[in-house]
Amino acid sequence: MSTAPVPSHAATVPVPSHATTAPVPPHPATVPPGRTAAESRARFGDLLAAEWIKFWSLRSVPWVLGLSAVAIVAANLKSALYTRDHSTPGEGDPAVMAQVALNDAFNLASADILMLVAGGLGALVIAGEYATGLIRTTLAAVPDRRAVLAAKACVLAAVLFGYGVLTVGVSFGASQAILADTGIGQSVTDPAALRYVAAAVLFGPVCALVGLGLGTLIRHGAGAVVATVAVLFFLPSLVTERYRWSADLLHALPLPAWQRLARTSLAGYRPSEYPATVAGAWVTFAVWSLASVAVAAFALHRRDH
Repeated sequence: MSTAPVPSHAATVPVPSHATTAPVPPHPATVPPGRTAAESRARFGDLLAAEWIKFWSLRSVPWVLGLSAVAIVAANLKSALYTRDHSTPGEGDPAVMAQVALNDAFNLASADILMLVAGGLGALVIAGEYATGLIRTTLAAVPDRRAVLAAKACVLAAVLFGYGVLTVGVSFGASQAILADTGIGQSVTDPAALRYVAAAVLFGPVCALVGLGLGTLIRHGAGAVVATVAVLFFLPSLVTERYRWSADLLHALPLPAWQRLARTSLAGYRPSEYPATVAGAWVTFAVWSLASVAVAAFALHRRDH
């Protein structure tokens, strides 16, 4: 018996080429289950909460803010009591006496205390993290350095703003109550008084952000504090209004800008050939705040921790 030949095509059935070239789906472990890539990033609200906790975790912060607030209020009350005891109702130019009353609400000594405290805290907030190495942990958890700095700046500015509202508010209310018997007490609803109070309240956050910028650049606690004091406190004393260029430089510094905003009346002041303006003083506040944060963000982004 002869066997039937096996068809040659039975062993040569072609295999589809696409069977071995199908794309491999991405591994599901690249994104955590139940969360999207956007949700896996740290939210800015979480950064604010973390920076708030870190800020108040320093035991010295409540003491520094509390004791300096008491010193500011005490200095202003002492000034108001002196004015009350050495002035006669109805005596003197009303514009000059109104300026005296406002000066008693927040005098130059109080501004110096606020400037040094706010600037020092701003410098230590970031320089302290470099000193302890906490900045490495922070940036490892949140690689977006600009977001970290923005959260830190927001917390710092908010704390100093609240500190200014409380301290300046108490000083203004108490000092003007003391001066009410002399007839020169001012009301916060008056535009000039409102500008005076607003300038004093905002002076703290401006100085704090300047300290934050210098602290990010220097990254050393003592050096950052010294640099902040030099820029905010000593530099204005080295510049005069004698020449146009020096007057412009003086008016562009935070402390002289606050002094111009606090000068609600030019009566009794020696005229200057190159006077500062109120609008220019507000611009100085804004530029120093924004420039300090921008410089800090650039330094933090470009330099390794």
